[in-house]
Amino acid sequence: MFFNRFRRQNVKKEYDQRLLELINSLKEEWDHASQTQEAVADSDMEMEQETALARQKYFFIYREARIRKIKNDQIQPSVISYDHDNFE
Repeated sequence: MFFNRFRRQNVKKEYDQRLLELINSLKEEWDHASQTQEAVADSDMEMEQETALARQKYFFIYREARIRKIKNDQIQPSVISYDHDNFE
């Protein structure tokens, strides 16, 4: 009985970690699509749809993580500001 409970906890941790990795990957994909859309002067409907789809994928998985009460222990690169002039 103890081993079954221990195994279940390990499986949950493994899938929670996979979910966090997927969230980070989808966030990067959404950021990339958004930056591409902003950089292109003639963004067409297809580009806007790709950005919207990337956003929806991210929020769908993010909601699942919230339901499972998963916490991320790493800072996403999109959150970090590389503007060092503000720190002087």
